[in-house]
Amino acid sequence: MKIARFAARMAVGAVATALATTAVAVPAAQATGKAKPLGTKSLAQVLTKDTSGFDRNSRDFDVLTAAVLAVLEAKPDSPVKVLTNGTVALTAFLPNDAAFQQLVRELTHARKLPGESAAFAAVAGLGIDTVETVLLYHVVPGATIDRRAALKADGAELTTALGPTVEVDVRTYWHIFRQVRLVDADTDDRDARVVAFDVNKGNRQIAHTVDRVLRPIDLP
Repeated sequence: MKIARFAARMAVGAVATALATTAVAVPAAQATGKAKPLGTKSLAQVLTKDTSGFDRNSRDFDVLTAAVLAVLEAKPDSPVKVLTNGTVALTAFLPNDAAFQQLVRELTHARKLPGESAAFAAVAGLGIDTVETVLLYHVVPGATIDRRAALKADGAELTTALGPTVEVDVRTYWHIFRQVRLVDADTDDRDARVVAFDVNKGNRQIAHTVDRVLRPIDLP
């Protein structure tokens, strides 16, 4: 099965680098001069605020939240823990539930999208180390990159908490609409698109919602 190959290849992937020393090649929105200082509300607080659990709202983050909690329960000292520390500046790309459902459907060759609970079960079945690796590939430590900065970052290479980079691809349509895409390591799959900006705006930890799970390896 493709999902088994994915897990096997991820198991020999890169180990997370030190978060504090990661460089980010993109303009960062930081408090300067008389600007209001950025807050310290963590992204973990944002994710866990929704206590409804798995539901039929594919635009929220039930699967992602469950994945983060599973990693932290199994590995309390995982680098994923940075999401709980709102004093550390970072930018995360948060796959919504639909993104995880689409990933599982592609990996299992299913005809229909799985429910959120089934999607999480399939993701968890890849193993905690694999889940941790995938999550870290969605985190860019060291910078608070808001929508304004992201739209100016076409071609920038973002160094993730995992180590490998993702490329920012800003496309302009009809001379007025700009869309941000993220080019990951999988050259065959459609690139993730940012569908909502500035989650947790005004804080050091900011995020943008994406409609695909970023893949740190190139799947055949």
